[in-house]
Amino acid sequence: MLPLPGRSPALNQDHDHDELSGYWRFYHAVASAQLARWLPRRSSVILDVSGGESRSARQAAAAGHHVLEVATGPGDGQEASPDGRRRIVADPSTLDFLVDGSMDAVIAEDGVLSRCLATEETVQEIARVLRPGGRVLLCVDSLTLGLAVLAEQNLWPHLSDVPRAEVVLVPWPDGTITRCFWSAQVREFLAEAGLETEWIRPRTVVSPSTAEHLLGQDPGALAQLVRTELQTPYDCRVEDESVGIHLLASAIKSW
Repeated sequence: MLPLPGRSPALNQDHDHDELSGYWRFYHAVASAQLARWLPRRSSVILDVSGGESRSARQAAAAGHHVLEVATGPGDGQEASPDGRRRIVADPSTLDFLVDGSMDAVIAEDGVLSRCLATEETVQEIARVLRPGGRVLLCVDSLTLGLAVLAEQNLWPHLSDVPRAEVVLVPWPDGTITRCFWSAQVREFLAEAGLETEWIRPRTVVSPSTAEHLLGQDPGALAQLVRTELQTPYDCRVEDESVGIHLLASAIKSW
């Protein structure tokens, strides 16, 4: 049995010795393809709050967009990157340095909304800075992943409380805490912020063990695996929430 994937896949991307390195290569290839499909076709102003470990801001800039990347590392002020990105050190959970309706799109990848424990408030801020018709792409930890992490740590009292809990906070072995969601909860916090859900799906339907097995047999199978993943319809509701360690969602500000 493969060990659980980490909370933040980007942190594992260079760990070739990791038992799940094949899965993470697949995961990042899928994430890149999903983002390429989602990005606006015309040049747009995009806010990326995913954090410095994410690849999404760089990819959006390479596609010709004007990207403001929010980072949480040391330093202050803004700096420009050679590829046209502007980087600002700020708290991604509060966007008070931006005026209303100033962004065409927002990217919240790499589980950043699971690390911002007051997720509803952060999403309200994202909705505020989006122009009418603007869209947000977000990725959060699923409750499936949260339950598995609790079980691995033998936190059985926490597991028994989950069915009654409105908010599920999961402690990780490194001492950090993330918030996990079912798809219905994602729809709910998006609706409360005035955002209309376009679709919700697992980041990957292909399981870590399947991807690891197939890539172990044939490393060249990566492209076919990604194509298989992308064939999953994006306009369907997520009915089987046991699938997927992360949930990916797209929503639009309709007013």
